[in-house]
Amino acid sequence: MITQRFHLYVERTDASMNMARFYAISIEPDLFGEACLMRRWGRIGTKGQTMIQRFDTEREAVVQFLDLLRKKRQRGYSTISCNRHASYRACHQVKSSAR
Repeated sequence: MITQRFHLYVERTDASMNMARFYAISIEPDLFGEACLMRRWGRIGTKGQTMIQRFDTEREAVVQFLDLLRKKRQRGYSTISCNRHASYRACHQVKSSAR
């Protein structure tokens, strides 16, 4: 059973390389209460790709979550402000529903 949910949204942008990427990870319970690490990544403004990993314990999921966070920070991804993230989500949902 999940005791605490983890959510993270990071971006990496570089105009000189035409790079605008996002990476979102979270730990959420599945229907049976087991820990699932959900990942979504892609170009900002797109739906991106999704991957779900199931773990026997929440601790294993948290270890993987922190490892992914460390790797993304090493590659230049950074967190963004909550206001910008909320506006991105609202804009992204509108674009996705319009398709």
